[in-house]
Amino acid sequence: MSKVDAFIKKKDEELEEKTLRSKHYQWYIVIFMGLVGFLDNNLNLMEGQVIPDILTDFGITDVFFAFWQGIFGIVTFAVFFLSWFTDAFGRKKGIFVLILLMGIPAFLMPFLATNIWIFYILYSILITGTISNIWEIPVSEEAPAKKRATYGGIATLISLIPLYAIIGDDIAIALGWQWSYGIFFFVMLGLLVLLYFMKEPQRWNDAKEKRGHEFLKFKTAIKSFNKKDWTYALMSFVVYGIWAIGLKVGNAWGRHYYESVRTEYFPQLEWDTIILVAGLMILLGAILSGIIMDRVSRKVTLIVSCSGSVLGFVLLGITGSPIAMWIAYLSMAIVFTWIMVYFTEVFRTEIRTTGMGIAALGSRLSYVFGPLLASVMLAAFPDMVMFWVIPGLLMIIPLFILFLKPYETKGKSLEEIQEER
Repeated sequence: MSKVDAFIKKKDEELEEKTLRSKHYQWYIVIFMGLVGFLDNNLNLMEGQVIPDILTDFGITDVFFAFWQGIFGIVTFAVFFLSWFTDAFGRKKGIFVLILLMGIPAFLMPFLATNIWIFYILYSILITGTISNIWEIPVSEEAPAKKRATYGGIATLISLIPLYAIIGDDIAIALGWQWSYGIFFFVMLGLLVLLYFMKEPQRWNDAKEKRGHEFLKFKTAIKSFNKKDWTYALMSFVVYGIWAIGLKVGNAWGRHYYESVRTEYFPQLEWDTIILVAGLMILLGAILSGIIMDRVSRKVTLIVSCSGSVLGFVLLGITGSPIAMWIAYLSMAIVFTWIMVYFTEVFRTEIRTTGMGIAALGSRLSYVFGPLLASVMLAAFPDMVMFWVIPGLLMIIPLFILFLKPYETKGKSLEEIQEER
């Protein structure tokens, strides 16, 4: 490193020190944002536990459910405005809206979801919140460069605690499947209490100061994207979109696969056991992702996780083995953590959540095309072999972004990344 580079790096580190708060506050943000993510992911993944109950309760077929789930998924495109709102009005206000967007529909589910159409309406609003993932933004902006991936991984780890796998089915049996969602209203109340102690990240305050205390207009936010920003927006759109298709297919129809098609695994191995181990694999994946990103590189993390996802999905379709499913869950969790860390650090502060909003649009496409693809595959492949193989092969696509030579962010401050990339 030349003297000039060393001087610049030292200045960046000094600037970063000015933007960071105490370690106690950093850990508060990690835990609080992790719990917001916990509400997010458990509401998102609960459907895998209750779809069989919904099919029985409303007397509908799996193909019907998947098709209309995709149609109502169009609502989730509104998530982009939540991301813009968070850039324009602040991270704290954005998190407040996010918590309400998830918690209120969850609370209404036991009282209003008396037919399939009301369920779809409440579900689509709830899912619009769960796909934003803006809870990772404050973690990235409050973390020191050398621990950003680790802190992001810990927040993601907390978010992926598989409560849906532990109590989802039990609540559905005892109180009705609607309460499997409704119970999370009480989590929302706890999060609103914790929100009181949150402060705006200094980096957001600095960006607001730079633009003269004016609200970041939607059109202005888009116009402020430069060529590099659009390149990373395209990368995030593709990776997040493909990943989310695999998630929608895998999470929603795993129980149906084992209880209706691969019945040879029962009663020796029950679905509750399979999904609980899968949930633990998700936790392990979040831990491994943070470690690999901080100690090796972001690029290697993407290669390893996508390759593992392909292997898991393909073997799941061919063999039906729960081990293959666990490999898929582990690998997809590593991909998810990579997405949450990398794309929150590679965008500039003033457009960070807007950039993540574009990424979320890719994910939102999956909430339309994922269920629609599932409805076609359920009808075309009753043995469900290709039902799993096709999403597995799709996970090869994210690896092609490596040809765009994405900037390696390991160990660098957000200021360094913004200047160098």
